[in-house]
Amino acid sequence: MSAPPQTSASKRKLAARHLLLVLAVSALSLAPTCGKRRPPLPPIERIPQRTEQLTGSQRGNQIILSWPAPLRNAGEGSVQSIRKVDVYRVAEKTNAPLPMTEEEFAVRSILVGSVTYDEIKKAGPTLTYVDTLELTEPARLRYAVRYVNAAGQSAAFSNFFLMEPVARVAAPPAITGKEYSEAAITVIWEAPRANIDGSTPVNLLGYNVYRTTTGRIQAGQSPLNQEPINATQYQDKTFKFGENYNYMVRSVSLGAEGNPVESLDSNMFPLSQPDTYPPSPPERLSIGASPGKLSLFWVANLEPDITGYLIYRSVDQNLPQNRWTLLTPAVYEKTTFTDENVESGKTYYYYVIAVDNAGNKSVPADVVSETVP
Repeated sequence: MSAPPQTSASKRKLAARHLLLVLAVSALSLAPTCGKRRPPLPPIERIPQRTEQLTGSQRGNQIILSWPAPLRNAGEGSVQSIRKVDVYRVAEKTNAPLPMTEEEFAVRSILVGSVTYDEIKKAGPTLTYVDTLELTEPARLRYAVRYVNAAGQSAAFSNFFLMEPVARVAAPPAITGKEYSEAAITVIWEAPRANIDGSTPVNLLGYNVYRTTTGRIQAGQSPLNQEPINATQYQDKTFKFGENYNYMVRSVSLGAEGNPVESLDSNMFPLSQPDTYPPSPPERLSIGASPGKLSLFWVANLEPDITGYLIYRSVDQNLPQNRWTLLTPAVYEKTTFTDENVESGKTYYYYVIAVDNAGNKSVPADVVSETVP
């Protein structure tokens, strides 16, 4: 049986299909020459919009909150740019249930402050916020932070940080004086007379002493002492002569659950001790004679800042020592010295002086003498 004749409509559809097929093949054949290949676009960088590492500590009547700063931030022209970090707080009773949803926190919390854009740009690896409290009655404080971008959009809350601050924290001490010695810089202070809320007796476990070569103590910096000090003075034996230091002391109180709580900072006390201490004289100075020369020997000084020695000579033991001849115009670094500018049959007298980095000179060592053979 023969096929039925095609209608005009079916012919038009078939022609259109052929035309589309031809155009597709033409496009594929021209594709390599109708445009240039472009380098692949870099992946879109995702800006972290939430932290899970919010933590904090109490110092005096302040809660110091901290969390890692974002490793990267979008440019100022991007809506993704973090422009501030809002800090929220909920005050609860100490026996209130611990669990709380983000929705509950959003309803009950108050905005206590923000970390500004300038602070974010200048921050190091850690962002901090200080919440100053008026401590009256026991409470549990619940904190969270929230990033806000350039469009004013707030990210989700961070993890919750909970703290039960102590009201009776000792007031800071006051540094009043110092003592210098060759072995230490001693910092002296007055004990606090009350707690920061005005109550007595003072909640005092001891003190922590801090030292810095800048104008402020760095966040997380450890004190010089390993355990709280009970006395009202501290000997810093790790100082360096001529170095400019700032000292600060904090009282240490007994906090919640037996944890120590530091006070606010004392006054900063700048100290710098110049090296005015002469070294000890060289010991066990001896002399050996051989034809045409005399050799001196002595034991090296134990002081770590010794730079060398000065050697003096005379043929008259009664001549004042400040008129003896200096054999080493420059500081001599060895502990043996050979004098070859001598005459046979003559007797020569010697003494040696030690010199340190600051130019301090010891008293002369005992005089030794020998006759040249």
